[in-house]
Amino acid sequence: MRPLTRTEIAANPLFPTIEKQIAEHLIGIHVRTPRLSRLKASHRKWLMTHSLFALSLQRRDDDPLSGLTATRFVEIVMKLGAASRNTATAFLAELVAYKFLRDIPDVPDRRVRVLETTETAYDAMEAWFMGHMACLDRLDGGTREQTATADPRIFRIAQPFAAAHLVEDPAWRDPPDSIGHFLWSDLGGMVLHHLIARIPGTSADAERIDVGPLSLPELSEVYMISATNLKRMFKKAEIDGLLGWQLPRRRGSLWLSRHFVNDYFAWQSAKFAALEQAFHHATGELGITLPVLPSLQPLPVRQAGLPA
Repeated sequence: MRPLTRTEIAANPLFPTIEKQIAEHLIGIHVRTPRLSRLKASHRKWLMTHSLFALSLQRRDDDPLSGLTATRFVEIVMKLGAASRNTATAFLAELVAYKFLRDIPDVPDRRVRVLETTETAYDAMEAWFMGHMACLDRLDGGTREQTATADPRIFRIAQPFAAAHLVEDPAWRDPPDSIGHFLWSDLGGMVLHHLIARIPGTSADAERIDVGPLSLPELSEVYMISATNLKRMFKKAEIDGLLGWQLPRRRGSLWLSRHFVNDYFAWQSAKFAALEQAFHHATGELGITLPVLPSLQPLPVRQAGLPA
């Protein structure tokens, strides 16, 4: 079983379906752990969260000073340009206060603060990973989710591999302007998941995709976003012709432009491809033999490698 390429993933006719599936999965994680999802719902926080989680998983029993330390985390954040030193330090403190990180006791050098993820944070990240494995399985009939569930080491190896790839990949690190103003805002990522989850399955050729009535006050309440911030996100997208309502004063059904959806899909395909590579890297490192799947038929590559 070979890894699917990004082009194959994006061009697969089922890709829009798995986009809806992962959006619904991530919304479910938010419902179960809203405070945790708030800490990674902006793209900047996503980059920081996955970086610190990867550091935590890289801790070794034979090196008590390895893993996640404040110094290592701040260095990575500064290298990425994701946030300032003060913001990175405050983010760590916030995670500790919310009991998503905790201090490792009995560190031999008291000048070094070593942290680890708590069970709540670990379970949420593992659920995030397994949800993506299930989506990739749907594309080719694979057994990634089953295999990773059977051997927890796969997740522990794959998450740092994928995180390192994604934070260095401009296609993921720097989302297109069409969706960027959502993603750089707190909870804007959840808003995008909400919109994608509403896309019907019969919109393949539509230039404007009807996703049904949408009330911004209700959306603000569901995701605990300030009404002002939410209106700012949608106003810019409306001005740019990326979405709009059928009736004046944001009434009636909301539509999304094909350009808006395609940009989102292209951005997401980078993440799925990195996770696909990470899964195969982990199984290869562990010597796990994967089942041989029927050869995939070559898929038509559309413009930008995206679904029509």
